[in-house]
Amino acid sequence: MAEDVITEAEWMSLLASDRVDGDLVRAAYAEPRLRQLFPRVGMWELHFSRCTEHPRTWEVPCIAPRRGGGYVVAGPSRVELVGEADTAEAAVEMVANRLPPGCGRAVVANRHDLAALTQEG
Repeated sequence: MAEDVITEAEWMSLLASDRVDGDLVRAAYAEPRLRQLFPRVGMWELHFSRCTEHPRTWEVPCIAPRRGGGYVVAGPSRVELVGEADTAEAAVEMVANRLPPGCGRAVVANRHDLAALTQEG
């Protein structure tokens, strides 16, 4: 499926990148529920989207580096604090446990197309 190829390519790009903490990307990629989502980085934060095209979805919490070490999990908006974690694995678990109902593989669409598909289904 095209979305699997697109999503996997983005993960491979992030795994080879220095735009975000490598331990965090590896931990998120190791979690199957997050690996099926489209990853993106903004302001050193790791975000996850249910679609591959812009504008993307924001209903999944994101993970940011915490000053002094560790991570902050927020979301779905940056002002909603989920919690703090000392390890990448703990931060990833917080996100995985807060996925929206029915969250599955990212689709080749933007958030507006995804919303229309969800309403039709």
